Amino acid sequence: MSATRSASISTATATDHRPAVVAGFLGWTLDAFDYFLVVYCLTAIGHDFHVSDAAMALSLTLTLAFRPIGAFLFGLMADRYGRRRPLMLNLIFYSVVEVLSGLAPNYATFMGLRALFGIGMGGQWGVAASLAMEKVPPRIRGLLSGVLQQGYAAGNLLAGICYFFLFDRIGWRPLFFLGGLPALLAVFVWYRVKESEVWQKTRSENWGHLFRAILSHWKVLAFIVVLMTAFNFVSHGTQDMYPTFLRRQWNFSPRTVAVLTGISALGAIVGGTLVGMLSDRFGRRRAMISALLAGLLVIPIWAFAPSIGLLVTGAFLMQFMVQGAWGVIPAHLSELSPDSVRGFLPGFAYQCGVLIAGTVAYIEAVFATRTSYSIAMASTAATVLVLAAVVSYFSRERRGQVFGASTGG
Repeated sequence: MSATRSASISTATATDHRPAVVAGFLGWTLDAFDYFLVVYCLTAIGHDFHVSDAAMALSLTLTLAFRPIGAFLFGLMADRYGRRRPLMLNLIFYSVVEVLSGLAPNYATFMGLRALFGIGMGGQWGVAASLAMEKVPPRIRGLLSGVLQQGYAAGNLLAGICYFFLFDRIGWRPLFFLGGLPALLAVFVWYRVKESEVWQKTRSENWGHLFRAILSHWKVLAFIVVLMTAFNFVSHGTQDMYPTFLRRQWNFSPRTVAVLTGISALGAIVGGTLVGMLSDRFGRRRAMISALLAGLLVIPIWAFAPSIGLLVTGAFLMQFMVQGAWGVIPAHLSELSPDSVRGFLPGFAYQCGVLIAGTVAYIEAVFATRTSYSIAMASTAATVLVLAAVVSYFSRERRGQVFGASTGG
């Protein structure tokens, strides 16, 4: 590509990136909102269906296990047909599934719907992240990466707010009807979000060309799978069973659980944005490793706090560090991925990592029955934080890479 063409792409994307970032942020927010409704309502749903906490934790594992299917399907569509149309289709699909989850008559039906929701959830991140990261100016890519990724924490916070104000009044089923909101976001994407110019320049001519491009970059794919496995162990190992830990270990009421989990989500939003911004200055690897290792120092007050004040502090700081590291991920994976497969490769690798790490909630629930939730979560957190830091050390640093600067791979 000529320097003139590269400059034109940079100028165009710099002027229209805001709607893409907004769409990506809100899509990930509503996706996470739908997912965390199960986390908050886990014991209540299990009570209605007459199953244990561990059996309900399997619904979380099932959702995570089906996410690679969604990433595979929607990621291929994103690299072949553009980012916008697959994103709109995805938003409508998982909205319908979420509403149906609130109508599930039994445990088996609920589990089937959560598997379908996993397909929708898995497809959303890769498509939205590639669209947004290809449009944002490289100099602030880390900052906006942090903003985009913290849609996940914002969804957690939104689910906690709804749980706090509505659960005791209406129960868990009507909460899932709110999951129809992403369908409205598809309208915003249709009218306000422009297609990625990087994709228009570097898209594959046919399916054969696309599959050859994917296969030619199998080493990058394999490394990102390993990286995302470690990172998903960190996030799901510190989040998914945390409300259950507060209920079982501390005997807190649903409203108190919602407040404390909401505080942790606020820590995630602040940490993800701040560390993402710092990665623009100090590098992606350094920012991720620093946040992960700092998380180790928080474990004692996060899992073994002797008072409510320290428990609140630990909740905030743990997710500040965990999601601080995660805030770098959209930018980092996009920079590691070649132009021609950016819609597919980061999202699919991410969700393969989820598939492997999705067992962590079930492992913690079983481990807790033999020890305690404090010991189960603390030991898990220490292990996975160290693992993620080690894997991050071997990652390549490509901060500020200009997308679409060449037509190769």
